[in-house]
Amino acid sequence: MVPPANSYVGPPVMKHLIALSAALALTAAPAFAETCQYTKQKTAHQVEAELVKGEWTKMDIVDTAAEAGQFETLLAAATAAGLVDALKGDGPLTVFAPTDEAFAALPDGTVETLLLPENKDQLAGILKLHVIAGSKVTSDQLAGQTLTVDTLNGEVAIDGTNGVMVNDATVVKADVMASNGVIHVIDKVLLPSS
Repeated sequence: MVPPANSYVGPPVMKHLIALSAALALTAAPAFAETCQYTKQKTAHQVEAELVKGEWTKMDIVDTAAEAGQFETLLAAATAAGLVDALKGDGPLTVFAPTDEAFAALPDGTVETLLLPENKDQLAGILKLHVIAGSKVTSDQLAGQTLTVDTLNGEVAIDGTNGVMVNDATVVKADVMASNGVIHVIDKVLLPSS
């Protein structure tokens, strides 16, 4: 029974209200914890699907790549080459992003050598070959076409007649949307022709 608004609530009634509040909190805690755990599990299981669908488009290319978890070498290289700010810029950009496995497939010692400060320009040149500036090129625009496109460091050949190939690299996952562009995951590192 609730006392009238203007009546005095003495210590015995207050003790009961506190006890009742504590009991309700303890009862609700497991349900709340279960809801939080479900949310975490749902997020972990849907990260890749959300990236592919472009549901995380509020993140830029760098943050999207970092969240995907398979581009640590690419991000380390972009940092060493001084290109992170450009990849976080307004865009639009199209990035052909080699996976960690693609970098690991290079001859032994190549990545370590490229990451040395004295090789910053060479590393930047390689990474710029993976970036088309000024447009957000999606896989539907490439389907059925064979063309040559300008990157920030020369041209690459794109063959969209059977999947999508960029030079000799295969696009293994297309159209990962970011706020400032699109990422196409490739299975090889593109290297300049000379």
